Amino acid sequence: MPSIDYSRFYRYDQLMALLRALADEHPQYIALGTLGTSHEGRAIPLLTITNTATGPAEHKPAYWVDGNIHSIELSASSACLYFTDWLMKGKDSDEQIRRALDTRTLYICPRVNPDGAEWAMADKPKYVRSSTRRYPFDEDPCEGLLAEDIDGDGRILQMRIADPNGPWKKHPEEPRLLVRRDPVDPPGGDYYRLLTEGRIENYDGCSITVAGDRGSAQGLDLNRNFPSGWRQEFEQLGAGPFPTSEPEVRAIVEFFTSHPNICGGTSLHTFSGVLLRPFGHAPDDKLPAEDLWTYQAVGRKGEELTGYPAISIWHEFQYYPGEFISGAFDWIYEHLGMYCWTIEIWNPKKEAGIDSKEWIHWFRDHPIADDLKVFQWVQRVAPGEGFVDWKPFDHPQLGHVEIGGWNRILVFTNPPPALREKEIARFPKWLLWQTLISPKLELRSVEVTPAGADTWRVRLIVQNSGWLPSYVSKMAVQRKLLRGVLAEITLPEGARLVSGKSREELGELEGWAYLHTGISFWPHKTPTGDRAYVDWIVGAKAGTELSIAAWHDRAGRVQTTVRLQAGGK
Repeated sequence: MPSIDYSRFYRYDQLMALLRALADEHPQYIALGTLGTSHEGRAIPLLTITNTATGPAEHKPAYWVDGNIHSIELSASSACLYFTDWLMKGKDSDEQIRRALDTRTLYICPRVNPDGAEWAMADKPKYVRSSTRRYPFDEDPCEGLLAEDIDGDGRILQMRIADPNGPWKKHPEEPRLLVRRDPVDPPGGDYYRLLTEGRIENYDGCSITVAGDRGSAQGLDLNRNFPSGWRQEFEQLGAGPFPTSEPEVRAIVEFFTSHPNICGGTSLHTFSGVLLRPFGHAPDDKLPAEDLWTYQAVGRKGEELTGYPAISIWHEFQYYPGEFISGAFDWIYEHLGMYCWTIEIWNPKKEAGIDSKEWIHWFRDHPIADDLKVFQWVQRVAPGEGFVDWKPFDHPQLGHVEIGGWNRILVFTNPPPALREKEIARFPKWLLWQTLISPKLELRSVEVTPAGADTWRVRLIVQNSGWLPSYVSKMAVQRKLLRGVLAEITLPEGARLVSGKSREELGELEGWAYLHTGISFWPHKTPTGDRAYVDWIVGAKAGTELSIAAWHDRAGRVQTTVRLQAGGK
């Protein structure tokens, strides 16, 4: 296995080679497959991770992890790769990793959006929100600013244009840094206009607009294309023409609906340095109470293990007052009742020493002292790269400009190279913990007792050894998604079932996630709710061997054989 350099980002072919190498080195634990095909025809990689010596992946409760659905959020892909590598390095020495691999399955998709990521890492990069499919119109934009590497240095930076009526001026302590003008600054000063580096189609010499809404491949957002809460473009930008219209999202939705063993999932994004939980479209009091309490408990563990705060999207992560996000990955909770989280990797302002809990609005408004703090921090961690000194450039439409400024993808959207591995190393323990809290169906006992001449009572007792109940969430119960534990007895030729049905439904099994503390005296109505049993009366000769299986779509499958004899088990 070649060493993985987490200070760099890997292009598609390099990433696939690393994934193949991991699978080849650990064939008992990793299978490399394909989730589906991207808009441009690339295979979307999917790792299935479990110890196949203890059973097939589909017979175990599973947890999902994905990353890089947004094109330039490349650290999310690195975090998935790091998590996989961490599991393999620790499988022989870490008891929790070993138990997770023996009893659970992980599905990891390290790059949901290979097309957008490839554009971002190209020799001459182009930045788009998500997919490279032109949207909402399949045509070349006829006008506006297109973000591109216009000077050919392999980066997309900023362009500043001297303009006596421009809204930007030099920072009073650092002239390379531009800040907004004061409200009463006099006209005609040393001011600038500030644009993203790129070309301008059909520039009229006066007006400049962003070309992202006219088929430029900048308008589509794959994380607004999921079914739950999907809204048309006039309400939710980037949503696509209909739910799951995009092949990358459709592949995820089809995988989840065809893999009912999945109990939850985390989607990795950048940036803000927070752990986000549903709802995105409604306040906490609209969540089932037990689900809210579970989210809060899992969030507290996430804060402990990652150092990131766990917050509600609705209450603390709205982009604009009164507006909300929908059509996102939290579809798996709202429609399927699986607990889901979004990790927003990286908080550059915190790294720069700015103590602000404004996750979104800090970028809209903050003291210019904060700009200087970020600038000075960038000079330390990525000198000459995180902020690039302005250089003159003869722009094909604008004439004389200067290109430089913030290198967004290097220090804001993603951690700078020297800090990347440290940042993504925060998450594996929490992801593993979430994997292990899933329900887990266990065989408690099979008891055989004589019930007459060549007649036997066979009792199967199963239990849930997981923290979460077999149904996972109260949302799943509301959605009427599951059918409880099923138990089946298979008889050989010559044996007959005297009483009972060959297949029985035993109902759902509780975990201990919803128990109160030991000094709470509210009654617990189902103290043995984690257990269930079924009795069969079987007519067969002593020594006959039977097969018994029990399974739950989310809690896994168990099976055994039993011999009919007094005291048999």
